[in-house]
Amino acid sequence: MTVADATAARTGASPTPVWPGAPTPLGARFRAGPRGAEGTNFALWAGGAEAVELCLFGPDGTETRLPLTELTHQIWHGFVPGVRPGQRYGYRVHGRWDPWTGARWNPAKLLLDPYARAVDGDFRLPPEVYGHVRDWPDQPVADTVRDTRDSAPHVPKGVVVHDDDDWSDDRRPKTPWADSVIYELHVRGFTKRHPGIPEHLRGTYAGLAHPAAIDHLTTLGVTAVELLPVHQFAHEDHLLRRGLKNHWGYNSIGYFAPHAAYSASGTTGGQVGEFKRMVKALHAAGIEVILDVVYNHTAEAGELGPMLSLRGIDNRGYYRLQGDARRYADYTGCGNTLHVVQPHVLRLITDSLRYWVTEMGVDGFRFDLAAALARSMHDVDMLSPFLAVIAQDPVLRRVKLIAEPWDVGSGGYQVGAFPPLWAEWNDRYRDAVRDFWRGALPDVRDLGYRLSGSSDLYAWGGRRPYASVNFVTAHDGFTLRDLVSYEQKHNEANGEGNRDGTDDNRSWNCGTEGETDDPAINTLRNRQIRNHLTTLLLSTGVPMLVAGDEMGRTQNGNNNAYCQDNEIGWLDWSLPDDPGRRALLDLTTRLLTLRHTHPVLRRRVHFSGRPQAVDGLRDLAWFTPHGTEMTDADWWAPTATLAMYLSGRDIPGRDATGAPVTDDSFLAILHAGADPTPFHLPGTPWARSYELIVDTSAEDQSTAPATLHPADHPLTTPPRSVLLLKVHG
Repeated sequence: MTVADATAARTGASPTPVWPGAPTPLGARFRAGPRGAEGTNFALWAGGAEAVELCLFGPDGTETRLPLTELTHQIWHGFVPGVRPGQRYGYRVHGRWDPWTGARWNPAKLLLDPYARAVDGDFRLPPEVYGHVRDWPDQPVADTVRDTRDSAPHVPKGVVVHDDDDWSDDRRPKTPWADSVIYELHVRGFTKRHPGIPEHLRGTYAGLAHPAAIDHLTTLGVTAVELLPVHQFAHEDHLLRRGLKNHWGYNSIGYFAPHAAYSASGTTGGQVGEFKRMVKALHAAGIEVILDVVYNHTAEAGELGPMLSLRGIDNRGYYRLQGDARRYADYTGCGNTLHVVQPHVLRLITDSLRYWVTEMGVDGFRFDLAAALARSMHDVDMLSPFLAVIAQDPVLRRVKLIAEPWDVGSGGYQVGAFPPLWAEWNDRYRDAVRDFWRGALPDVRDLGYRLSGSSDLYAWGGRRPYASVNFVTAHDGFTLRDLVSYEQKHNEANGEGNRDGTDDNRSWNCGTEGETDDPAINTLRNRQIRNHLTTLLLSTGVPMLVAGDEMGRTQNGNNNAYCQDNEIGWLDWSLPDDPGRRALLDLTTRLLTLRHTHPVLRRRVHFSGRPQAVDGLRDLAWFTPHGTEMTDADWWAPTATLAMYLSGRDIPGRDATGAPVTDDSFLAILHAGADPTPFHLPGTPWARSYELIVDTSAEDQSTAPATLHPADHPLTTPPRSVLLLKVHG
């Protein structure tokens, strides 16, 4: 019996014509076909498959199976007249079941189109969704026993969407890298409790596009939002069994589809238009949109995971397998790793990236575990196919590209190694700043590099200071408030016995663990928060803030809130009602204004440590508390105080009109000691006097008068504080 005969026998459906169609583009595309007939072209790469059925679903769930008989270069395709936007669909793929060789085809399982641009329905994980018999008595071989139960009633479907890509009224901000300030946020967590957003829009793309949300971003002064994953993702079984969900979304299954649960416009295609309107609204406010993308693994996990899409289409073609082909090579810690060396996998990723740029309007990407994508056959390779393709792609090489430059495999830590096109999350910046402010740095050599753009990591191959994305906190780990309130993680709410999350927090609780009513401890904690924020925003490189840190958000000590879709993972917008939190927000805004105003804080080339003109000063100088320039011995000696002089007289480069760039000069004093200390202000030629403009020892910066201090005189530096002084003379 042929596939067509079997289909007719199973469904009893009336014949639906399937015309040959075209093998490109991949996915489902509504268009005019032969003789002007409207319909949808379906195309699926399934390299080793023996047959492919397109499955169309009616409003009542009735399934119609249509064999795709055309095969071109391993792509199964067909044009179905009359199929319009809103049609739900999936695939069943036939082939051998031989897990010992990596073959896991199972036509009983309905599969999501990897190119589906909208997804309708939730991923639940009953036994029927697994390709193997999950409850097989002999568990060590359970993954080798094929499950023949139909999964269609239990899995989401792809949705045909209408191409509506008129971006004529959109104006991309195109913020230069050096001028960028990134704000990492979660679409749902940022908007869910915002009182200025209508309740029915909270937690959605439309909520983030609302003026109340955008006003916070523009008032703060950030230039880009970096959205935690918005690709369609699935919840892990171990979370669902505990009554939790994957909140962060690092479990992708649909690389072209905006996550449907963040849509206020329905899930049968409305999420696509809503996402585009969000991007346009942010662009209109001068804010770029960067997506955190997870192309290193999928939600199908290891050999005991569900069969949702790629595993059933061609397991060996999409995933890296071990020598024992039953097992998956896991460089991600999530059970599987996409085999990016394979041309069709590389095509899937780059097609997805281009789609989000050209059709969804985004401005850049942050690549989760990017080292896994840069692996050739085994080792991380900076000449890998993935990096080579990105470098020559006329669309992708023009957008912002940020690597999380590590994975969990051998040799996966690659900070400073990505090629010149890329910026990187600089965790060495995070660690040095945290250690300095908790008094754990043995000396300040590393801190000096981090404050001044990490030239030891990035001054090669034409890379610039903005290759370093500086951060003190990120979604993964403590919030800034928790960083100064907890020394141990408190992840009990995750239901994993507090075993999850890192133990390397480099945090200091200021004397007691967790929240306290002790005014002295709370005063110190607030000062430490100001110190971290001020250090970050005065450092050379691209600063990244985490949503809520600017107003003292807490996760109650949870440093891995990936499954907390609740008050732990949502921003508390009542925080600014507290005068202390409002003062923190005001300080952050003031520091960002200072950064945007002064190009010396946004350098486009690395410091040289030499004069930029015959009569000029060195562009960067370092001073001890005695007012003397630091020697080699000073860099190696233990100290709690470091001063950085930034000369604005002769900044390398010219402005857009070709004129030299000049600015004020500044002296930043960082003092992590517990006691006040005298600091002798450098005299001529560095300055005649200094104007104190930021003092983090003050709770409220708005009322602090600008004070002048003569050069070559001592200044008392308060304990645990940052002083920023503008140079005069």
